[in-house]
Amino acid sequence: MAYTAADVKNLRERTGAGMMDCKKALEEAGGDIEVAVDNLRSKGLAAAAKKSSRTAAEGLVGVAVSGTKGVALEVNSETDFVAKNDQFQDFVRKATEVALAEASADVEALKGSAWPDGGTVTEKLTNNVATIGENQQLRRLKHVSVTNGVVVSYVHNAAATNLGKIGVLVALESEAGADVLEPLGKQIAMHIAAAFPQALNADGLDPEMIARERKIAAEKAAESGKPADVQAKMVDGAVAKFAKDNALLSQVFVMDNKTPVAQVVEAAGKAAGTKITLVDYVRFQLGEGIEKEATDFAAEVAAAAGLK
Repeated sequence: MAYTAADVKNLRERTGAGMMDCKKALEEAGGDIEVAVDNLRSKGLAAAAKKSSRTAAEGLVGVAVSGTKGVALEVNSETDFVAKNDQFQDFVRKATEVALAEASADVEALKGSAWPDGGTVTEKLTNNVATIGENQQLRRLKHVSVTNGVVVSYVHNAAATNLGKIGVLVALESEAGADVLEPLGKQIAMHIAAAFPQALNADGLDPEMIARERKIAAEKAAESGKPADVQAKMVDGAVAKFAKDNALLSQVFVMDNKTPVAQVVEAAGKAAGTKITLVDYVRFQLGEGIEKEATDFAAEVAAAAGLK
């Protein structure tokens, strides 16, 4: 080996490129750090790494379905301008298809997957960052599947086919035909996009979320000045209502504003003469949970023009 660990560290500090990219650059340069720096810059890797510190809260959610399997993938960019870029849209669409075909367990696994035109997903993304000129990141993905039945996809306010800011997948297990399951799945997917459930059922809700709601309810009950036993019932009632409103199966169906989703599925099964089970779903909304730095329109234009 013509280089040391210290050389790799030095190259990473100078360029901000990834460790494996630095090792490869040093190998190709025969251990010459200056040549390695030039190689990384020529490949756009150093520039891409520098852009990686920028907040990426825009972008697209892609969905893909094949038979009884589906996947949703969120890919972020810095500005909405890039989300409308054909090159970026093509990357998100193909990356989603790769995630489905490879059954990638998570984003890290997807990064190492082969890109259709050669190289890896990471290498293609790095090239996009260098050529488009702003940070882009694979953020998250989730698969759903059924043994018998369908996986239905839905994109709210689609920017292009299977691409948008809210992507939904619904997995329905049943012996019923697609003519029954597809429209049912589409309606449930539209409900999910609008109602933003936090879990399939109450048992799946985040314990920390429930604990927070219980604390809030306890504080409100205490302010009532009522006896302790009454306060306890008030808290339990408030938490139960929160769980009901935030679990998909117990939410009131937005299409009629009165029937719980579980009953909608059950009724559809009875009408079809066979049981239908809603076994899983995905709802990815672009940028949720990301703290985006404050900017203005002029700043976004400057960023898109590579002036940032």
